[in-house]
Amino acid sequence: MAFDDEDLRVAVYRSFAETGRAPETDGLAERFGADAAAIRGGLRALAAQRHIALDGDDRILMAHPFSSVPLGFAVMGASTLWWGGCAWDSFALPHLLPDEPEVLVSTRCPGCAAPHAWNVTRDAPPPGGQVAHFLVPTARMWDDVVHTCGNQRLFCDEGCVDGWLRRTGNERGYVMDLPTLWRLARHWYAGRLDHGYIRREPAAAAEYFREAGLKGPFWGLD
Repeated sequence: MAFDDEDLRVAVYRSFAETGRAPETDGLAERFGADAAAIRGGLRALAAQRHIALDGDDRILMAHPFSSVPLGFAVMGASTLWWGGCAWDSFALPHLLPDEPEVLVSTRCPGCAAPHAWNVTRDAPPPGGQVAHFLVPTARMWDDVVHTCGNQRLFCDEGCVDGWLRRTGNERGYVMDLPTLWRLARHWYAGRLDHGYIRREPAAAAEYFREAGLKGPFWGLD
């Protein structure tokens, strides 16, 4: 059967949503009755549109908020386990997945290796004094999106953030509390499992960031 880039995008996202795994090229080719070269071409087109991220062999690494590689977070639903691409993506999953009103998000503090876990729901932010630190500002997030996501992490507190920055030699990015992270994640990926999804234009993204409580040039805001 014929397919277009949007059919392929939805198939990739729904595979992640339903199984926790990225679909293989051969499986997509069989599904659409296409050859592997056509599928790889479609995947490269989706990557150029920033719907997915690929490795050098055109394997799917990420389809935000899903990841096929571990980047510091595990997200457990009722019967499915996902790799959380980052703090932002991990907190987004219960808002995106219609059959998963709550998930267990687990990670370790990069500063001291303390384990943390939160029951994240659609109703309200989880309790806790932990903070999220985002290293890469929005203007550069897609320069190396896997690096960006691997450095959107949750820490015990700002003391652990500061210790990690000293140890790694990184400059301070943006720190937010759990309620702000939850608001950021809540509607960012709305509609991504469905046909017709359109990425936000910069002005709409900036307004969304403001409504979540974010401030400053890190987010492209005045």
